[in-house]
Amino acid sequence: QVQLVASGGGSVQAGGSLRLSCAASGYAVGACMTWFWQGPGLECVEVASIGRFGQGIYADSVKGRFTITQSNAANTVDLHIKSLKPEDTAMYFCAARERSATYECQSQYIAWSQGTQVTVSS
Repeated sequence: QVQLVASGGGSVQAGGSLRLSCAASGYAVGACMTWFWQGPGLECVEVASIGRFGQGIYADSVKGRFTITQSNAANTVDLHIKSLKPEDTAMYFCAARERSATYECQSQYIAWSQGTQVTVSS
């Protein structure tokens, strides 16, 4: 069974930084892993993913401020956030999609973390 545990959220002033971490078990971190946020409207929005070649893929609203990285040794995927804005306030989740034998991402998400809350004050 794949399990993901998200941590690192908290309350921070606008302009500050946070590092969120997603620790995985039963799944090697890398491609097909994604960070989402869920704001007051309860819609889950994809904000950052690791692509097939290890590259970061970002929503337009967070480009230049969010960086997704992986640590193979720790088997974690981190989301480094700088220049936080109040509109970044949300519950953040990490998720993993099923991989094929050729490392292609499937459509099905096989694991979700619990949420870690980020609150940015002005």
